[in-house]
Amino acid sequence: MKLPPRIPVDGETLANFRLSQSRRWFLDKCGVGLGGIALNHLMMKEAAAAGTPNLLAPKSPAQRATAKRVIFLFMGGAPSHVDLFENKPTLARLDGTNPPPELLEGYRSAFIKPDNKLLGPKFSFQRYGQSGVEIADLLPHTGSVADDLTFIRSMHTDAFNHAPAQVLLSTGSQQFGRPSLGSWTTYALGSETQDLPAFVVLSSGKKGPSGGSANFGSGFLPSVYQGVPFNSVGDPVLFLSTPKGIKRESQKAAIDAINELNQKRFDAVADPEIQTRINSFEMAYRMQDVAPDVTDISLESQATLDLYGAKPGEMSFANNCLLARRLVERGVRFVELFHESWDQHGNLKKDLAKNCLDTDQACAALIQDLKQRGLLEDTLVVWGGEFGRTPMMQGGGSDGRDHHTNAFTMWMAGGGVKAGYSHGETCDLGFNAVEKPVHIHDLNATILHLLGFDHEKLTFRSQGRDFRLTDVHGHVVKDILA
Repeated sequence: MKLPPRIPVDGETLANFRLSQSRRWFLDKCGVGLGGIALNHLMMKEAAAAGTPNLLAPKSPAQRATAKRVIFLFMGGAPSHVDLFENKPTLARLDGTNPPPELLEGYRSAFIKPDNKLLGPKFSFQRYGQSGVEIADLLPHTGSVADDLTFIRSMHTDAFNHAPAQVLLSTGSQQFGRPSLGSWTTYALGSETQDLPAFVVLSSGKKGPSGGSANFGSGFLPSVYQGVPFNSVGDPVLFLSTPKGIKRESQKAAIDAINELNQKRFDAVADPEIQTRINSFEMAYRMQDVAPDVTDISLESQATLDLYGAKPGEMSFANNCLLARRLVERGVRFVELFHESWDQHGNLKKDLAKNCLDTDQACAALIQDLKQRGLLEDTLVVWGGEFGRTPMMQGGGSDGRDHHTNAFTMWMAGGGVKAGYSHGETCDLGFNAVEKPVHIHDLNATILHLLGFDHEKLTFRSQGRDFRLTDVHGHVVKDILA
């Protein structure tokens, strides 16, 4: 069955559709049937004239782009910058003493008293690469690719609890219901593949992200742009396999029939979510052929598996990193890996060492693998959590740190950022970003810039106003651009 052409949905079109629906409801309920018919005819004629066949069709960026796709390594729970990336001799020397009172003016932490005693770094540091960047001994593999990375050492944020801080990093707002970075990316650029979702989410660690699905939701954008969680083992998506006894021909006929009914309903009410439903049925049918092979990392060479530390059939961050490379290689636009294990209020030394053991090798392998395949130059890799950790101690055993908004470190690679570069600086205690501070909004503005968009112009009209990822904030961090 041949389906009618689909209608694209951008902010203006969606607003017009909803306005038209409201008018049609009024006319219909008031008995003005002829007026309703005429309005529906005009609306369909106008929408069809603007139509393109696919909401996720590839789109050209608005300006020069250096990145075509993104892999976001989201370290949920917030890694300790003062133990991993910020070697602070002063903090080590003042271990066990009270922080300077002037430092704490107006400061608020999540759980501890601001004047808790200082806690020096738990691990030693060394310099890596020609850039000479200092990284903790816990991250030797990351150190081995240091000359491919840009370190942003002056990050800061507004929220000091996990869920709002993660949602702020992902969506530009602490309020639920805004589109995530991955959704804005696929809304702006579409997808390079029609056989896999444009935006894929993978999870590992102790649990899923504290901010839940809001971290990869589409908010008020059509839900075709939301992230699709994949399983690390078994079917990538539940119920993807064709049930026993069902032939492909009969399954295709059923999907075609359902899509035709959905299309008729869309023609009647112009609800963009119906287009999402049609896309979902068609995508699921195509994925049955493609996704099982894409997600089968056992097809990789033993050398590649060893590079990542990946083991087929297991759930691990290493497997997810390898899967991320396989997905972007096949045209997936945005892949987000959540590793929610970094919330060390206590047992810092042991748990931090385990987290680094679980993630360090695979992160470096991803950079190496993308580079040798020629993908790193136009793939942006981002690593980081929602905030940092306090230089002050938490826990009776002096082996924990609280949430900290004033300073933390993230790194980026590929996609048009400088290699072997460190941006910004914190104070001698790692407490405040004091040189070239970078807010979460600035980070997101820069990511969109690398993808070829002005963060002030990439908007979507909802509830009477134009929204954007960075709200009314954000500046592109030009110093990190290659």
